[in-house]
Amino acid sequence: MAITAPRGTQDFLPEQTADWQILEAKIRQICSLYGFGEIRTPMFESTELFLRGIGETTDVVTKEMYTFNDRGGRSMTLRPENTASVVRAFLEHKLYGEQKVHKFYYMGPMFRHDRPQAGRYRQFTQFGVEEIGSKDPAVDAEIIAMAFQLFRELGLTDLVLHLNSVGCPKCRPVYRQKLLDFFADKRDQLCEDCNERLEKNPLRVLDCKEDGEKMMQMGVPLITDNLCDDCRDHFQKVQAYLTSIGIPFELDPRLVRGLDYYTNTAFEIMYAPLGAQSTVCGGGRYDGLIEEVGGPSTPGIGFAIGMERLLLTLKEQGLLPPVEKKQPVFIVALGDEARAKAFCIQQALREKGIYAEIDLMGRSMKGQMKSANKMDAEYTVIIGEDELASHTAQIRNMATKEQISVPLDGIVAYMETHKKG
Repeated sequence: MAITAPRGTQDFLPEQTADWQILEAKIRQICSLYGFGEIRTPMFESTELFLRGIGETTDVVTKEMYTFNDRGGRSMTLRPENTASVVRAFLEHKLYGEQKVHKFYYMGPMFRHDRPQAGRYRQFTQFGVEEIGSKDPAVDAEIIAMAFQLFRELGLTDLVLHLNSVGCPKCRPVYRQKLLDFFADKRDQLCEDCNERLEKNPLRVLDCKEDGEKMMQMGVPLITDNLCDDCRDHFQKVQAYLTSIGIPFELDPRLVRGLDYYTNTAFEIMYAPLGAQSTVCGGGRYDGLIEEVGGPSTPGIGFAIGMERLLLTLKEQGLLPPVEKKQPVFIVALGDEARAKAFCIQQALREKGIYAEIDLMGRSMKGQMKSANKMDAEYTVIIGEDELASHTAQIRNMATKEQISVPLDGIVAYMETHKKG
């Protein structure tokens, strides 16, 4: 029986990774424009980091993490998201001692034991940003603007920003009690998951895909009607900043996000043409997370984007540019001596930054010329017995079919002058 990739994972062959590289290059360009630097963290961490950072009652922790004991008996978990890891690195390297706003971005694999479906995998690639050190509402608007600019430059224009505030440790407990009081005599109307969430984290009830709309019709209390003065002021300023730079948004009181560390601003960006599964970006503020993980009270905000889903969207919408095919110099060599010379010329061309190939399959001249055509070679260099005797080679322009004789030791200089790229 053949061994295949584990369920929920996939291979990316060279022609597919070309699309990834286009997306990654655009992401790096936007991150640089906004002053974000790349951070790379381990793919597995102490399980305790995610229990404390994400929240023990979240679906991610209770249902989706890949957790194992290492040889020392320590519980380790493949990272299901990267914010907690970035915060751990921020603390471990004592970056909180620098009085400035820290801007990080990352791209890399995450792991969740989820039901595989289009654009969603058990090993998936996530791009995300974290901006740590400032509570200013302008920071919230800045990272939302950053995500919008990325999507727009990729060609996604039919975007809708869903925006909410989930309060803070001052006003959220009051709201939490209002939710419990509201549902006290209505639990029989909730699904099994919501009854469980009501015990552990009542705000998550609003995020229910099954009963969320029904709750709104029931008149469930809204967090935005129960914010403290500071949270209300912060939320209004975020909206004002977004309006000032022309980013449209819809207030969504059901939006609470799936991780416990969020405070104040929570947001999702939807791309309407995707229909029901339209979320392409999600994030929010996490002013209590760094303290929860063991550091000093430090505000932060971030977002994450699933790159497989984004690539699938770009492909479906015909927004991925064609991959530019590199055209080699193909050296046709006839006989062992010519082949040895071709090998040396190939290396000399590569050391000058010129893409070059020789035949590695022992093909005839006709077969080698077919290979050159298949690779869309810009030039073909032909070396046979006659060429070796006269210390020359025939160089053929494959587009014009023009062919000239060039000294063997002048091939590299000729290509430096004539090859396009």
